Amino acid sequence: MLIFLTGATGFIGSAIVPELLSAGHRVLGMTRSEAGARALAKAGVEPLLGNLEDVDSLHRGAAQADGVIHTAFDHDDFSNFVANCEKDRRAIEALGSALKGSDRPLLITSGVGFGCSAPGMPAREDVFNAEYPNPRVASELAGVKLLDEGVNVSVMRLPQVHDTVEQGLVTYLVELARAKGVSAYVGEGANRWAAGPVLDVARLYRLAVEKADAGARYHAVAEEGVSARHIAEVVGRGLKVPVSAISSEEVAGHFGWLGLFAGHDMSASSVWTQDQLGWRPTGPGLLADLERMDYSRASS
Repeated sequence: MLIFLTGATGFIGSAIVPELLSAGHRVLGMTRSEAGARALAKAGVEPLLGNLEDVDSLHRGAAQADGVIHTAFDHDDFSNFVANCEKDRRAIEALGSALKGSDRPLLITSGVGFGCSAPGMPAREDVFNAEYPNPRVASELAGVKLLDEGVNVSVMRLPQVHDTVEQGLVTYLVELARAKGVSAYVGEGANRWAAGPVLDVARLYRLAVEKADAGARYHAVAEEGVSARHIAEVVGRGLKVPVSAISSEEVAGHFGWLGLFAGHDMSASSVWTQDQLGWRPTGPGLLADLERMDYSRASS
């Protein structure tokens, strides 16, 4: 297939590219810059200049592809997270509009939290909790709307995707601990975050777009949950800063925008995903990658 990949030069997208190419697919990759276009061309990808606000480029890329994987998201400024989520909703609508009337698959990206049916329960693929307190619900709602309109859309829900350089939201926790001189967790730190190694996650994206099962929701989860306290302890050792508990009243003042997530349980199961796609993650765990990270060079 010719796969249109948004976010092709990003953390996850750049891992998906070689996974697709090695499986015999061709890739049309969207990038925001000429430098990104040159890097994609060198990797054997046809570049397409565009961004999430350029709906014409999104529509044009999707229109010429046999399938679409949408990983791009505006991570530049999380203080505008609500606006960024709305931008993603509009991007998904633009991609879907180019695929209407066909069976060509659109695989969008969301977070595992939306599969949580009750506080403290691991998220599941057969649940969509539209009341989960995360503005990125806009992405899955856009997918539901497209599915109702006949688009072959499915969802990849991400945990904390990691290697020894980046670890999803944990990357921002590291930088916060560096800036404040303390690695913190909320309360007892018993809330857990699911995790998945980036190369395993890239392979799952390929398997999902190849299956093209309309309406499916997949969890890119290798570890059901790693406790916030354990994460903070490893980060504290890496940065050589103290580790401390933060009360619920102190969350906003200490964590800022990260307070939306810091105390939440974001554990998740991938039993159904693994069964449906034959996916078996083999990469290192989140704590192992954090322990091997070079904290002298880590930067958001």
